[in-house]
Amino acid sequence: MQPEYSFVIPVYNRPDEIRELLESMRKLISKVSFEVVIVEDGSSIRADEVVRNFSEDLNISYYYKSNSGPGDSRNYGMKKAKANYYLILDSDVILPENYLMEVNNFLSTSYCDCFGGPDAAHASFSDVQKAIDYTMTSFFTTGGIRGGKKAVNEFQPRSFNMGISKKAFEASNGFGQIHPGEDPDLSLRLKKAGFKICLIPEAKVFHKRRIDWDKFYTQVKKFGLVRPVLNKWHPGSAKITYWFPTLFILGFLFSVLVALLGGWFFMGCYLIYFLIIGIDAAIKNKSIYIGLLAIRAVCVQFSGYGIGFLISTFKIFLLKRQPEKEFPQLFFKKESSA
Repeated sequence: MQPEYSFVIPVYNRPDEIRELLESMRKLISKVSFEVVIVEDGSSIRADEVVRNFSEDLNISYYYKSNSGPGDSRNYGMKKAKANYYLILDSDVILPENYLMEVNNFLSTSYCDCFGGPDAAHASFSDVQKAIDYTMTSFFTTGGIRGGKKAVNEFQPRSFNMGISKKAFEASNGFGQIHPGEDPDLSLRLKKAGFKICLIPEAKVFHKRRIDWDKFYTQVKKFGLVRPVLNKWHPGSAKITYWFPTLFILGFLFSVLVALLGGWFFMGCYLIYFLIIGIDAAIKNKSIYIGLLAIRAVCVQFSGYGIGFLISTFKIFLLKRQPEKEFPQLFFKKESSA
């Protein structure tokens, strides 16, 4: 019987994460059939043995290919998949038992060509992971653009929790070669082509994200570098809110300078903001310590993203540099074949 949904998951040197994700898939509550397509993206630490251990419980297939990035690997997996709906996940997520049921219930009444859901921190995650999750999902830090019901900007599904119809995939050729940023790029191309994009608020995943501050900084700096590239590729998609982290950091440096000269008003505004972040994160996670970590996570997130965004904007829009030549670390070469 043809599955109704195909989970497509690229993996790169993370067999333990795949094990946890597949364990959660064993527990999914749903009346619809599904398959799981694992695409090993040139890993040196392979997950084939892990996948084999789930072959009796799940309709699962495994493919190994040369390294060409997560976007190309997802495209490869969708070409191998059998269903008409592809559910794209990152390897570092865990699914709640009701995930597939929520997706299917929504799509049964509201057709969408591309959709996504929010992410959250699992109770088993470390305090640092919970703090990072807060800063990446809070309305006070990102405006809810990653799946919040009250988003400041139009929702763009992210590839850690994203669905796309076979029709939309074939029409768009799937993800591009940029990374990160391949998911909003695909969303913007689909919207321009007239496909319907939806948020499914109840279809959340537990997303581990980065587990230390250095990796988190590197990740958000890449996000900052990518956004001006997308703004160049998709005229009209730029939002004033994308400047917020950069302006936040520049304003903070200005506030420090003014405070050294005896003026504390601007620094006081920042201290109030940090207090709001700390209290909100502490209440939501029931931990004062996580509230304090969330303040640090905000500083890391805004400094990384803000600096990356400023550098990229300067080089692309003022110096008129080509993104592929200026930031080669953000692009993969296409190597896969179906």
